[in-house]
Amino acid sequence: MYRLTVLYGHPDDPAHFDEHYRSVHAPLAGKVGGLTGYTWGKCETADGSKPPYYLVAELRAESKQALQGALETPEGQAAVADLPNFATGGTTMVWDEVQVEVG
Repeated sequence: MYRLTVLYGHPDDPAHFDEHYRSVHAPLAGKVGGLTGYTWGKCETADGSKPPYYLVAELRAESKQALQGALETPEGQAAVADLPNFATGGTTMVWDEVQVEVG
């Protein structure tokens, strides 16, 4: 399995980010064909300090090629094009082949 992790920096307007992500971006990303999974969540730290990222999203596919292909679909391109509409804290995207050790 291959994974794309999107790390969202802290936005200028967290309320706008949250509303846009839930009502616009997550539904767009959820429509991207070819994915085997899509998850997201707001970041927290064990000690309650400010985490380095605001939100983390994960998109999974059977292979790197399948994941790249999914992002090249009209739905994938729409999700990518939507980023400037809310991700004012910037994004960092990392790709990796998932190694499952347990389960």
